[in-house]
Amino acid sequence: MTMLHTKKKTIEPADTWKFLIPSIIGALLFLCPISYNGEVTIGVGILASFLLTAFGEVIPPFIVILLGFSAIASLTATALKPAFVRNSPFLRATFINGPFGLIVRVLAFAFGIMAYYEIGPEAISSRNTGGVVLYDLAPVLLTWFLFAGILLPLLVEFGLMEFVGALLNKFMRPVFTLPGRSSIDAMASWMGAAPVGVLVTMKQYDEGNYTQREAAVIATTFSIASVAFSLVVANVVGIGHLFLPFYLAVSVACLVAAIIMPRIPPLSRKPDDYYAPVGKQIDDYIPKGVPLAKWGFDEARRKAAGAASPKKLAQVGIETVLDIWLALIPLVMALGTVALMVAEYTPLFKIISYPLIPVLTLLGLPEAAEAAPTFLVGFADMFLPAVLGSGIESELTRFVLAGVSLTQIIYMSEIGILILRSNIPVKFWELAVIFILRTIITLPILVLFGHLFV
Repeated sequence: MTMLHTKKKTIEPADTWKFLIPSIIGALLFLCPISYNGEVTIGVGILASFLLTAFGEVIPPFIVILLGFSAIASLTATALKPAFVRNSPFLRATFINGPFGLIVRVLAFAFGIMAYYEIGPEAISSRNTGGVVLYDLAPVLLTWFLFAGILLPLLVEFGLMEFVGALLNKFMRPVFTLPGRSSIDAMASWMGAAPVGVLVTMKQYDEGNYTQREAAVIATTFSIASVAFSLVVANVVGIGHLFLPFYLAVSVACLVAAIIMPRIPPLSRKPDDYYAPVGKQIDDYIPKGVPLAKWGFDEARRKAAGAASPKKLAQVGIETVLDIWLALIPLVMALGTVALMVAEYTPLFKIISYPLIPVLTLLGLPEAAEAAPTFLVGFADMFLPAVLGSGIESELTRFVLAGVSLTQIIYMSEIGILILRSNIPVKFWELAVIFILRTIITLPILVLFGHLFV
């Protein structure tokens, strides 16, 4: 299925508008920062926030119903395998599951009921564990992916990534070892939400536009925390008045990590092979002597000319949303609750953080023993370090731990599960190693900024 150096499709005048109109709308929805209710967000974020505000009270019970439907439908479809499910690739992939998938969906439904009615073991039903997932994480995923899933084709199917990719390829390749189009993924995360950036990466990998290495690097390195979430974290730990130097520190640390991480294992060992079922579907060869802008504009118009019909794109978007709702949200509910139970009710993170205490002391951070677990608990959920560290007296230590929690990126309650469930070839142990490496790389940078500004 390789398209390298094949005869190019003739560009028609109408293709220019077919590229420009959807791409401009997509850029406005996903990439342009907008101030809304005192926060910096994007168009898709405004739509999601409106839905959360308008239907906030009914979304958690709706999620419990969704979890119940997912569990019952999966058990029934897997046991009976009716013809209409077997004959539909989407229904078959969504509802026919192995033992692990079935257990996860049943547990998710059980956890959802316990958290909603506040019954059963406190470790599950507590507002700090199952309640966090049901009332905080799952509603955000549900609303963001409703709009992101349906509207994403405007960003990726009509040539915007081809145009930007041609312009930035000569910068992204030597600096980050990535194609120029990956800058779109980073912008979607930075301006909106990290899961949206991962969703873009998943789609691009599945369509043969990223290699295994590229997709793994982008998903684990460029899924940076949004400006809005960073501001929330800063306020929770009591350093909102230092937000500008704080976010500058986070940005510099993420940039350094993005340069280093693709060049060291495990990411550097990922093969540059494309997703096997589709093969390479991108031609990033640019002839010598052709201006980058002209080449990118031509490639973008060719991409737009070959875009599927609105009906087909709408169908794919709806299937993406249903897949997130019926498959990913149960995973987040089950595994996210378990991760938070481990963080809240076991000494695991405290025990494994002991080696960090002398390191933090050496770096000049006060209250090192109290702070050490917060530097690792972010593997369970990105918001936990801010909550647990808000009681630390030292402003310097709170500055550093909040920054590290944002630069670690890999948190299992959301991003980690999304990556593991995708076709991107990253294993759980690799996510753990990447989390540790990012901590090692970004910690000294944030300490330096902390000593400068606090």
